[in-house]
Amino acid sequence: MDAFKHAWIKLTPTQALEQTWALEKAFFETTYRLVYISGLSTFEQSTIYTFYSGFVKTLIGLFICSEIWNLISESKSLNGFVDNINVTLIHVIAVYRYINMVSNRALYKKLAASMQSPYFDIHTKDRKKLVKSWASKNRKYLKLLLVLGLCTLSIWYIYPLVDGVPYNLTVAMRLPFDYRNPTLYPPTYIVVVIVFNFIGLFVMSNDLVMQSHLIHLICQYSVLGNCFENILTDCSPKVNGIQSTNFISNNKLKIKYLRRFNNLIHQHQFILDNSMALRNTLSLPMLGQLVSSGMLICFIAYQVTLNVKLSITKFLASLLYLSYNVFELYIFCKWCNEIKIQSENISIAVYCSNWECGIALQKGVRSRIMLVTSRAQKSLVLTAGGFCDLSLVTFTTLMKSSYSALTVLLRFQD
Repeated sequence: MDAFKHAWIKLTPTQALEQTWALEKAFFETTYRLVYISGLSTFEQSTIYTFYSGFVKTLIGLFICSEIWNLISESKSLNGFVDNINVTLIHVIAVYRYINMVSNRALYKKLAASMQSPYFDIHTKDRKKLVKSWASKNRKYLKLLLVLGLCTLSIWYIYPLVDGVPYNLTVAMRLPFDYRNPTLYPPTYIVVVIVFNFIGLFVMSNDLVMQSHLIHLICQYSVLGNCFENILTDCSPKVNGIQSTNFISNNKLKIKYLRRFNNLIHQHQFILDNSMALRNTLSLPMLGQLVSSGMLICFIAYQVTLNVKLSITKFLASLLYLSYNVFELYIFCKWCNEIKIQSENISIAVYCSNWECGIALQKGVRSRIMLVTSRAQKSLVLTAGGFCDLSLVTFTTLMKSSYSALTVLLRFQD
């Protein structure tokens, strides 16, 4: 295991990890390395990597053009259209999301380094545990996405070799030459598998980058809530043993409390600004993702129902592909929903900050408490194009709509 880890580090010497803090590495190191090996990193300046990245992007672009060409010219039946659109759609929306991410790379780098804020406090054991917990969840879901995605890719490599169709490729695509002969088919199949592997990593890299940023933001809200809730304890470890009258008369504690509260207000505003910037950036890409996911889930489920009696290999490939798309949509909605919950919890944390001990009677404290609670009670919701909230309710609604569309397709097929 150590040898594999050492080889992985040697193969991915990305410049994105240079001059980064430990907290940024905890959430983004694996993602940066995966993006690097996929040829999609925007941080590299070497000539060799620039050539490698350009070559990979060219292959991906040609691959998608071949899929679209085949979709336009060869899809003459419902089954053929569904088979072609399933793969093409996810690739097209991934390209759009990547272009949006590249155009906003300065913002994403700023968000990744946001834990370097001077007001981000993790000096207590509880807050360190919170950070480790969210970083662990990020790694856990990252592994789940990778395993599910790689399993889907592997079964798609095998299917053309066992489906009984001569000279079949991994996906339906049209090439400018006739490869259906014993001489050209083997090298064509190998090249298509390699390019399909790159485009699969391309799709997964987009998803992993998005997930890392969402969990990174959730962690900051969680830590800030803990800071507000334990503000008196942070100002003085012995504050719980001080009577309220003594606490009010303690000028040092009052000054320290006000300074601490001001710092937390700045941190809250900082996180809110980052959240709004991320929401504005993700709005249109997530609308496209939501629409495409709804269509894909419907079409892939249609393929699953058709292939269950025709081919066990094709059935497994469709089932894994369906599982990846459902899981991808679920984690996006789950983490966006969690951002909403954690942002609302700030007001609860302020209310539970022991303000009733007498500190609220001090000048300026009450207005600060009311400012933070009123600001936090206004839900921070990430939306898809401003049309619908990204939440578990939206996920459930989309799944129901996809199922309804699936029943219509099946009746049309009958």
